[in-house]
This record gives sequence, structure tokens and C-alpha cells, in this order.
Amino acid sequence: MTKRRSRGDGGLHWDEKRQRWIATASLGYDPSGKRIVKRASGKTKTEAKTKLREVLRDYEDGLAIAPTGYTVENAVNDWLTYGLAGRDQGTLDACTSLSRTHVIPSLGARKLRNLSAEDVDKWLATKAKVLSTRTLEGIHSCLNRSVKRAMARDKVKRNVVELCSVPTGQLGRPSKALTFAQAEAVLKAAEKTSMHAYIVLSLLTGARTEELRPLTWDHVFLKGQPDATLSVPPHIAVWRSVRAGGDTKTRKSRRTLALPARCIEALLDHWVDQGWDRYAAGDKWEENNLVFHSDVGKELDPSHVRRAFRTAIAKAEGVSAAEWTPRELRHSFVSLLSDRGVPLEEISRLVGHSSTAVTEEVYRKQIRPVIQTGAVAMDELFKLGPKP
Repeated sequence: MTKRRSRGDGGLHWDEKRQRWIATASLGYDPSGKRIVKRASGKTKTEAKTKLREVLRDYEDGLAIAPTGYTVENAVNDWLTYGLAGRDQGTLDACTSLSRTHVIPSLGARKLRNLSAEDVDKWLATKAKVLSTRTLEGIHSCLNRSVKRAMARDKVKRNVVELCSVPTGQLGRPSKALTFAQAEAVLKAAEKTSMHAYIVLSLLTGARTEELRPLTWDHVFLKGQPDATLSVPPHIAVWRSVRAGGDTKTRKSRRTLALPARCIEALLDHWVDQGWDRYAAGDKWEENNLVFHSDVGKELDPSHVRRAFRTAIAKAEGVSAAEWTPRELRHSFVSLLSDRGVPLEEISRLVGHSSTAVTEEVYRKQIRPVIQTGAVAMDELFKLGPKP
């Protein structure tokens, strides 16, 4: 005799119209008081019972039962729509591009609850054949954050993406730094161009391009504060960026940097040139008090800076303008300081990194690989005498 199903185990019946066994479970009531009923179907009793047990098990584990058909694509789209609220538009565009180009086409149809670590490993291994390591890290992050958000909302039990390591991909565009001779050539070529002050300030202070574009004259102190109790030299306050909310990249990125004499001279000339730009623009000028601006006073975007930078250094001897970007002025700043023997801890403070580990990881090729301090000191202490 068939054993009667216990209360709470759900029901099982044959649907003549669909020609399938239907498993039904009542899982209480939603906030509006409506009964929550979930169904699973199968060609056989066993298949239907198995699906019913999964529904009940997930319910007991505290997982939402609604998304039995919830896919990776659903999770990624939900994250892009709701998980990036308040982020910079550039971040949103980058994440959307990576997700729609690499994540959804490959894994989107997979039900999220069935996504395995093996699926993710195979996907990353395939992508590693054509993508750089940096891009692999980006698509892994997008999938990881999507699944993590889904897990926090009881759409899946665990995040298998966190268990998977990012493989080494193809070599991307290597970052590089100007030598001292190249840096001098760049500064000379940029003279009397609209980008001269920008290039001088970026190369000689190491400020990020996203920190220089929103820089205002309120944060530039060309005379310093000589009358203060402790005399303050000319400096700039790097307190803003183009990121959402105007915050700098990290808390330690908010810093005040003393200005080299060459920066002061370039900024004074730039102040005069800006007055002529304002006069030439006439009624089209928008006063935003920006240090670096478009022809009508608006904030520059990255493409404007990149294009103007390459035009400004086009005649620099020993430098192919098309191969360089404005951000590599910052790399050059680190390289030149390292070659000068400045300690890594001080370089890290100057460029606004959260730790020296970040400086080493990002600028590894620019950091002097051999620490010579000890050898130089010991050579002075224990000088070799003449050989007999």
C-alpha cells in the first residue's frame, strides 16, 4: 500500500494535459497574505519528486524558492541595474561592456543554482587564450559580484565563483616610464602648448589624470603660506577627482603636495593664458574655476586630454607620441624618484597609494630592483686596500 505523503511534504499528481508529473509544495504566505505555492514537473515520478525535494530543501535552508529558473544572465543584469547604483558612469559602462561581451554570452543561459566551479574554471581558461590578465580579472570580478549579490538575496546557496582563481592571460599593453632624457624632451616639446602646465604638473607631482581634470584654482596655492607659524611652501591640495561624489580613489589619495619651482612657473603662465582663453570664448565661456579646461571653460574628458597630450609631445626627440598616454607621466614620476633613491614608502605617500604593496604591484618595473644603500655604506666603511 502506498504511503500517504506527510503534511508539508507537498503533493504529487499526474497532469493529463501536459503529460507530466507535477510536484506541488505550499511554502506559507507572502507579505500580502497570499499563499506561496511552488511547482516542479518531471516526465517520471522520480524526477518530479527529486525536484520537489530540492524545493523543500532550499526552503528549509532559508533560500528564496521563486527563482528556480533564475539564470546567470538574470543575476548579472540585476547586479548591473541595482548593484552599481551611485557609481561613476565610467565604472558602469566598463562593467556593462565586460558583462555583455564576455560573461552573458558564455554563461548567461546557465541556471544560477546549477553553476559549478568547473563551469567557471573552463570559462576562464577559454578566455585566457584571448584576453589579458587584467581583463580576466575584470570579468571574474563582474561575475563574482553578481553571484555574491544573488546569494545575499537568497537566489543561490553559495558563490562558487569565489572558489575559482584567475589564470594568467595574454600580455596586455605594458606600462612604461620616461627616462630622464625623454622626460626633458617631453617638457621641452610641450612648451607654449595648451598642455604644458598639465604635463609639467603631472610629471613633477605624480597626480592622477582623474585628479588633475577637476582641479580648481581654489586648491592651488602658488604663494604658499609664508606668514603661517610654520611656513607652508607653494602647494596643491589633491582632494577631489572625477569619481562619483568627487572623492579621491582612496582615503590616502587625499593629499597635499608641495610644488616644484618648474610647476609654479608653468601654472603662473597658464593663469595668464587662461585669461586670454576666457576673453576669446566671450559669452560661450562657462566659469567653473577649473585649472585645466576646454576652450569654453568646461571640464576635460579623458579623450580630450589624451589627444591634446599626444599633439603636445609630437616633436619630442626620442619619443613616439602615439605610444604614450597621460597616465604614464605618473609612472615616470615614480620611476624618476626611484632612480634618485627616494624610499618606496615616501613614493607611496606622494602618489597617494593605500600601501607600499600597491606601489610595488602597479609600478614594479619602475621601482629600482636592487637596493644599493647597504652596499654603498659598507663599501665606505670597509674600503678595500691596494692589492699586494
